[in-house]
Amino acid sequence: MNDSGTVGESGTSSEPSGLSAKEIRKRKRREPPPDPQPLPGLIDAHTHLAACGGRTREAVVDIVDHAERVGVGQVVTVADDMVDARWAVAAAHWDSRVFAAVGLHPTHAADLNDENRAELEEMVADDRVVAVGETGLDYYWTVHSDTCADPATQKDVFAWHIDLAKRSGKPLMIHNREADRDLLDVLAAEGSPETVIMHCFSGDAAIARECIDRGYLLSFAGTVSFVNAASLREAASLVPQDQLLVETDAPFLTPHPYRGQPNQSYCLPYTARALAQVRGDSAEQLAVALGANARRAYGLPLQ
Repeated sequence: MNDSGTVGESGTSSEPSGLSAKEIRKRKRREPPPDPQPLPGLIDAHTHLAACGGRTREAVVDIVDHAERVGVGQVVTVADDMVDARWAVAAAHWDSRVFAAVGLHPTHAADLNDENRAELEEMVADDRVVAVGETGLDYYWTVHSDTCADPATQKDVFAWHIDLAKRSGKPLMIHNREADRDLLDVLAAEGSPETVIMHCFSGDAAIARECIDRGYLLSFAGTVSFVNAASLREAASLVPQDQLLVETDAPFLTPHPYRGQPNQSYCLPYTARALAQVRGDSAEQLAVALGANARRAYGLPLQ
């Protein structure tokens, strides 16, 4: 049994006898999920390789090798702050299967100064950088953290990232947490870039329809498989196939039934299969379509 109370793929437990239920849950949370059945064609549209233990060149290669063995051929590693942005660009030059997205997460929006603007513009010009972001609005942490940028600052910095995406011709990768209406209003006021990716989409059916009508891409993470995510599954069922992406957001949001355990790009087939089940699609055909969508959106080469 894993921490969600369900049996893993093997259907058995290898836990030593004598451990309490709490100790078993804690141990499980430290264990990576087993490898899924391979699902060729996938691209991880959003991950954080550095946070997955990939700080060195060798570790990055190990992570993407593992992912490739189960059908995940390319990954986009995403920055939250300037340190991560510099690292992501470097990692994208270490391995041809890795690409970068750079920007300031809304919680770090107050870090945007003239020096960082100039450095981000230089990074975005790099051929290995395929998106601007993640950027957007996060109202959850404005309440739950004393260090998070305030909403007004977030909006100003979000607008700057929108402009950078338009000037560079690269996709805008959106982070949105508890800010649906304000985020969509800022995009409307500033004018959306040609390609907008709603990373880890978390809205309901109404928000999904508005994003679809605007031509945005909606990217789904392991949350679509969570037991308590019925409204998210309803939204996922509405998205036209050519506006759909899939991601891990690793090391976070490990899909059911491994929720709470460490996530990496190799876990992506679990989420892709859950998404296919929600939509009534063939997992194999959907995986190929999802990969094609990611290549088109990011301008990735065929392998």
